[in-house]
Amino acid sequence: MRRTRKPAPRRGRNAEHDIQCAVVQWATLHERDEPRLKLLFAIPSGGARSVITGARLKAEGTKRGLPDLCLPAPNTAGYLGLWLELKAPGGRVSPEQQWWIDRLNVQGYHAVVCTGWVAAVQAIANYLGMESRV
Repeated sequence: MRRTRKPAPRRGRNAEHDIQCAVVQWATLHERDEPRLKLLFAIPSGGARSVITGARLKAEGTKRGLPDLCLPAPNTAGYLGLWLELKAPGGRVSPEQQWWIDRLNVQGYHAVVCTGWVAAVQAIANYLGMESRV
């Protein structure tokens, strides 16, 4: 009988993709309990693209370093919305990403870096004042 190895955990952009998919799936599963979760959306500014596609996106206003997810819903603490930069364990925030996080926080948003999907779900649940139910 042939043994199969457990696949190694993904690293880099693929790991962040998996984390983001898990967060969005969690939000979708809990929309009925918390309707504001329907407002959660992704910012497709990362990933490898052709030069032509990159130029088109830049012309449309895509900005480098913008956080991965946005929840444009105010909360009881007075924030205008939540912005999440997702990282895999060991991932680092780029200077452009830190610039956006700092500026968004100054503008009245709550912008945070979350390592892993559980941290992101907890950040969303805390922001909305709900139980995380991870």
